[in-house]
Amino acid sequence: MPATIVIFTFNPFQENTYVVFDETNECAIIDPGCYEAHERIELENFIIENKLKPVRLLNTHCHIDHVFGNSFVSRTWGLGLEIHRGELPVLEALPQVSKFYGIPMGEPSPMPGRFIEAGEVIAFGNTKLEALFTPGHSPASLSFFDRADGLLIAGDVLFKESIGRTDLPGGDFDTLIASIKTQLLPLGDEVKVFPGHGPSTTIGFEREHNPFL
Repeated sequence: MPATIVIFTFNPFQENTYVVFDETNECAIIDPGCYEAHERIELENFIIENKLKPVRLLNTHCHIDHVFGNSFVSRTWGLGLEIHRGELPVLEALPQVSKFYGIPMGEPSPMPGRFIEAGEVIAFGNTKLEALFTPGHSPASLSFFDRADGLLIAGDVLFKESIGRTDLPGGDFDTLIASIKTQLLPLGDEVKVFPGHGPSTTIGFEREHNPFL
């Protein structure tokens, strides 16, 4: 059976948090952006009601809107955070970023329990996600690709008819475009893309309609 992807839109930045699971009920929680108490309750209730077992906590990248819930998820289900090593400076800068936006972090994110290597296959249940190295929006963004089911969790690399911003520290427009063209477009037009903000799309739609490509 194909993996199931459930989307929660959380926090003032309207960030997409993903829960990915299959028939084994093991799941990965990707980019937990739950900031308010009711958002944390919503995520926890979904996990409980569907009898899921969280076994992986993954960040595509470590911008503040994607990590608000890292501590909650790590503590609640006893999970170590997994990121690319190149995102560590972004994670460490969160206290300053929090002050810049005027949004208290609450509980600081835990440091990583392990680092994800580019090309690594992240397995849970019967699901396998390939970690694609897609920098440009942030220094070491990862996109997670379920090749068997044609599903891509892209973080803030590619949006419907847009791309991630590149004016934040570690961002670079040319690098981002290269990441999309070399890592994402070759995956195939039928691949469904789940971005860090906004609605889902497909590689084929973006190839034809995205003004940046």
